[in-house]
Amino acid sequence: MALLENNSIGLRALEPEDLDVLYRWENESDLWVYGTTLAPFSKFALREYISESRRDIFQSRQLRLMVVLKENNKTIGTIDLYDFDPMNLRAGVGILLDSGYRKNGLGSQVLDLLKEYAFDFLLLKQLYAHVPRNNTAGMKLFINCGYLQTGCLKQWLKYKDCFEDVNVLQLINSKPDV
Repeated sequence: MALLENNSIGLRALEPEDLDVLYRWENESDLWVYGTTLAPFSKFALREYISESRRDIFQSRQLRLMVVLKENNKTIGTIDLYDFDPMNLRAGVGILLDSGYRKNGLGSQVLDLLKEYAFDFLLLKQLYAHVPRNNTAGMKLFINCGYLQTGCLKQWLKYKDCFEDVNVLQLINSKPDV
């Protein structure tokens, strides 16, 4: 089996045809609390982002891959490597699955494929995630995939009229050659 795929899903590069689904996901304001988005994205801005995505991870310091169900070629989510640090061999991870595809094991498969790519191909030493404390589904997903909570950023994200803690989770590549 090829890198970035298993029997049921595949991870692929962004395509111009992804514009509408990215537009919907990026403008889902209920999800903004989990990231740093402050305002809606225009289709123009997303079109430029897709165009820039052809640069490799060493140039852009980030990589977004689309999650595709192999049985029907339906795009169901996205996963990001961000803040890629080639000197210290680490990157942050962010994942989004369309609401109809959550809580059924697909998120774990996506994280496992990304881990294989990051550790076996990019030769990274570690992956990390920042997960807001109230995102219990996100915490469960990362912990079930072997990430360990190694810290907490106190009052890190402002949500409405209060601040929320963010958990820091890490997955260390334990292979001896890294």
